[in-house]
Amino acid sequence: MAVRGRPRGFDADDALDRAVEIFWRQGYEGASLTDLTEAMGINRTSMYAAFGNKEELFHRAVARYAEADMAYAREALTEPTAYEVVESFLRANADALTRADRPSGCLSVQGGLAEGGESGRIAGFLADSRLAGEHALARRLARAAEEGDLPAGTDPDALARYVMVVSEGNAVHAAAGATRAALHATVDIALRAIPRTHAAAVT
Repeated sequence: MAVRGRPRGFDADDALDRAVEIFWRQGYEGASLTDLTEAMGINRTSMYAAFGNKEELFHRAVARYAEADMAYAREALTEPTAYEVVESFLRANADALTRADRPSGCLSVQGGLAEGGESGRIAGFLADSRLAGEHALARRLARAAEEGDLPAGTDPDALARYVMVVSEGNAVHAAAGATRAALHATVDIALRAIPRTHAAAVT
């Protein structure tokens, strides 16, 4: 039996991808239900049935974004050295922030910049999402420190925080129109601050 209000050929994943783009371009606060349902090609009844309310839809959209658009972050963690982990992440991030087929910037940074009320919850949710990524990077860098791949005394938490600050700063500049070349120039400078053991530096 067809679900009432759901159009024939409804594809939940495709609709969610369209919602990702609306939230990415307009932010949580700026994306109206009309904007979302028109982009998703469904009515409000279908949206509520498939995704819940607007906040629940946003949570689903962020999870989808993390799975697809942020896959490079997980891949970077598999690089053999701490330096290569950071370089892979920041280079891929600069490319992702300036893709021609996607909005400029980063959904997790731009999605909840407004504050107060519901938007305050959204900003907190996105901050927690970014922090989870920072913690994953810190764990990988801590392993590198234990393996002697980072100099003694390196603070993996502080280093991970620094990398995320660069990434998030580039996201803000990308949204304001910075070019891919400009972001990579920033990465070039940031990489000079990544500590390396002598053995790692010469390989």
